[in-house]
Amino acid sequence: MQSDALNPIEKRTAISLSLVFALRMLGLFMIMPVFAIYGQHLIGYSPIWVGFAIGAYGLTQALLQIPAGMLSDKYGRRPIIFAGLVIFAIGSLVAAYSDSVYGVTAGRALQGAGAIASAVLALAADVTREEQRPKTMGMIGISIGLAFAVAMVAGPVLAPIIGLHGLFLITAAGALTGIAIIHFMVPHVISRAPRGETVAIPALLGKLAKDPQLLRLNAGIFILHMALTAMFVVLPLQLQKMQLAAAIHWHLYLPALLISFLLIIPMLIIAARKDMNRQFYLFAILLMAISLAAMAMTSQSLILMFICVLLYFTAFNFLEASLPAFISMLAPAGAKGSAMGIYSTYQFLGAFCGGILGGLSYKLLGSSGLFLCLAGVMLLWLFISWGMHNPSKICTHTYTTDIQDENHAALLTEKLLTLEGVLEVVIIIEEQTVYIKINKQIFALEKAKEILANT
Repeated sequence: MQSDALNPIEKRTAISLSLVFALRMLGLFMIMPVFAIYGQHLIGYSPIWVGFAIGAYGLTQALLQIPAGMLSDKYGRRPIIFAGLVIFAIGSLVAAYSDSVYGVTAGRALQGAGAIASAVLALAADVTREEQRPKTMGMIGISIGLAFAVAMVAGPVLAPIIGLHGLFLITAAGALTGIAIIHFMVPHVISRAPRGETVAIPALLGKLAKDPQLLRLNAGIFILHMALTAMFVVLPLQLQKMQLAAAIHWHLYLPALLISFLLIIPMLIIAARKDMNRQFYLFAILLMAISLAAMAMTSQSLILMFICVLLYFTAFNFLEASLPAFISMLAPAGAKGSAMGIYSTYQFLGAFCGGILGGLSYKLLGSSGLFLCLAGVMLLWLFISWGMHNPSKICTHTYTTDIQDENHAALLTEKLLTLEGVLEVVIIIEEQTVYIKINKQIFALEKAKEILANT
């Protein structure tokens, strides 16, 4: 009998890789709530260049995320992760010692070139059992959310004391700490999860990019991170105009984030238990549109702005937690790694475009105009997402078994497809791997295992 809990090796892997992810994302996020204010002394400062500097990492992340994952499949996870963290640290130092906004932008782009997300997730998949993999991925996802929350507080608290220079040095130190964590804490297990579960496969990318259900989700993560980045080009300046000193912006961010985390817990639980993921997903998009529209009409009251930010963070955190799970559920059998690679590319490209949109819109329309523009984009997202299937009932099981030849694979496929609840079967003979996409409410797991053992 296999335990339903993570074993000691899996726990070490989940905790250590979550720390690496959190340290890296903390450095990327920490600059967002403070750069528009504390970057004003930099040569070449302007709202447009604020947007470029905040979003620059997204462009290089988007371009290199899939190639880095493929390289990790060829040369090993650790070398690619080590190289990515070194590049990230160098980018942080470039930004720290730049006296112009152009140098900071170049440093941020170099930070993004250390695109290790896909390699880290692949390493997590390699070291964990298939049935425990969602827990590990969930812990990594939670670490990103916590990093965002800490960054929203740490940036405004530390920037008045150590400046942007100090924030970037902390980011570089975090990257080097990540290298030590990977080397000393992550178990050196000789294992490799099936490629379809971990990294992008070039032959599948074109087909997946056109899948209507995945395309809706990819558009969603693009818009979500575009709006987040664009908002933080102007929100710190708006709060300053409302007589909230930059050093205490965290007084608004921290309670809003903490309350939002409390609010999304029942949302996530009810959505899962009642098979209402689609309904809550659409509600969160609408809530974000309402919060942004309300921000546009709030220029005097800090209490009203707090409520707007609270609603925004509640919607953002729910969507940020839900989207990766939906991608995993709706991805074709054997193509989860490729689907996640495309998803990550859209995510980081959204951050880059958000920086540009924020800078341009603030210069042309002001803060209220930008918030209204973003609210309109949210309504467009709501329209795009309306035809999304409910992903609650769908998941993919992965099995490693002895597959003798094509005839044997065809026989296995035929028998598995007769089982109630099986939606799709994909068998990769070279990897000795069977992917079964199922309706988990009516699928009989033991019958599938019996067929695999006896056929």
